[in-house]
Amino acid sequence: MAPSIETIGLTKRFGPFTALDNLNLKLEGSKCVGFLGPNGAGKTTTLKLLTDMIFPTSGDARVNGVSVRERRKEALADTGVLIETPEIYPSLTPTEALEMVADLRGVPAAERQDRIRTVLGEVKMTDWADQRVGRMSKGMKQRINIAAALVHDPSVLMLDEPSTGLDPRGMAEVRTIVRDLKQSRRLIFLSSHILSEVVDVCDEVALIDRGKLLFYDTLENVTARFSGGFTSVDVAFARPLAPEDVAQKIGTLPGVAGVQTLDPKRVRVRLNGGVEAQERLLEALAGLHLGAISIADSGSALEEIYLSQISRGD
Repeated sequence: MAPSIETIGLTKRFGPFTALDNLNLKLEGSKCVGFLGPNGAGKTTTLKLLTDMIFPTSGDARVNGVSVRERRKEALADTGVLIETPEIYPSLTPTEALEMVADLRGVPAAERQDRIRTVLGEVKMTDWADQRVGRMSKGMKQRINIAAALVHDPSVLMLDEPSTGLDPRGMAEVRTIVRDLKQSRRLIFLSSHILSEVVDVCDEVALIDRGKLLFYDTLENVTARFSGGFTSVDVAFARPLAPEDVAQKIGTLPGVAGVQTLDPKRVRVRLNGGVEAQERLLEALAGLHLGAISIADSGSALEEIYLSQISRGD
């Protein structure tokens, strides 16, 4: 059975304040879904309801088809969770900390060392397996926290803003880990308020604001739906471009609706269309022999959609 997360009319009120308002969301299959929204939108509340850390006012939350409220242990047995930033005893090593979690998670004693070695490898902490946690950076501690969520080999992984508070290097390391985890046939539910993070690692995106779900779809479909069929890509070149090359060569290619110079070696191209338009652009750029070396979604389209949808609630 494919891993799944489902909320049905899920609502949470704290007195007169509605933190989550009738959330209906169904995620299914091996992929990474970004749960995007500003601070205070209801993201952490949703994850806490999905893991029975708080109780709903009404509605239901299900993991792998099992109600979290009715059969908590069964629902969460195959779920790994990292909500906020738990502390690790500084006197422990990553191996010792993970041994404690593996014991709590019911990993058989005969399998624990193999599982710990595996998850430390997944989060790229093998070389620090026997070093004291108290001497480690915040980013390294966060990698251990992710390893703890993985130690029992869950099919569903929930991460609540895992890169928040990290320096740029730590953020990049966490994103690399999440991208690698996508290859392991897991459903990853990644809460974030960082647009570039969602574009970088997620296959689909759900946008929430003020406790209400605004949309849920693939990144490509979201862009097509809200941006009038246009997409934006950033193209990098091996050498600086002449202004006339940008305007007269790239700007006049079929499907190109506009070109913006980001720096001498990078341009942002607005295309009329989706993936197929990007494919045609890549082929055309190769024929121009301008030294194009990479093409990637710019994320600007999602940023525009995000701001327009959030602002509607103001």
